[in-house]
Amino acid sequence: MSSKKGQSSGSSSKNKKGIENHKTAAKHHEEAAKHHRDAAKHHEAGDHEKASNSAIKAYGERCMACDAEREDVKHHALHS
Repeated sequence: MSSKKGQSSGSSSKNKKGIENHKTAAKHHEEAAKHHRDAAKHHEAGDHEKASNSAIKAYGERCMACDAEREDVKHHALHS
């Protein structure tokens, strides 16, 4: 990296966009994990339909996390 630790590179609005991308990705990863835990509990309880629904929700959240990560990679590629 070209900037030293503790120094800011780029504009404030560019940094805010990167921060928001990371926060959005983290939020969706956390939701995906919650749905995966729910799916496991439903499987343990023998309710495989609810487990399937939770797994589908987890997949959707993972896709949204990947979208935010993709935006962040583009952000870094365009501003590096």
